[in-house]
Amino acid sequence: MVTDPIADFLTRIRNAQMARHRIVEIPASNVKKRITEILYEKGYILKYKFEDDNKQGLIKIALKYDAQTKEPAIRSLERISRPGLRQYAKPAEIRRVQNGLGVAIVSTSKGVMTDKEARTQNVGGEVMCNIY
Repeated sequence: MVTDPIADFLTRIRNAQMARHRIVEIPASNVKKRITEILYEKGYILKYKFEDDNKQGLIKIALKYDAQTKEPAIRSLERISRPGLRQYAKPAEIRRVQNGLGVAIVSTSKGVMTDKEARTQNVGGEVMCNIY
């Protein structure tokens, strides 16, 4: 049993990139699906597919690598808020990741969104992770 599913999601992606895998399979949830969609929108992954297996479901993610250097598109996946220490922030307090080059994923009352979207909509929430 996994006690922190978001940390498990990030770790599976991190491990697959270190092993230079093309595709990684992750057990699905609504929050993980939304994080996957954000990763795709921001250009960190090539493709994704949600599959239903009559249980929990699966997320298949095609990882993105640089064509010349073979370096992964995601340099860092960092869990910020965790079950033992939740991190909440008001819209003005949400920090920019790598001076605006990265993305912070925030769980708000209006759904899971990026830090920029949260500031634009003037909503705060739980800062789940930083990606750059």
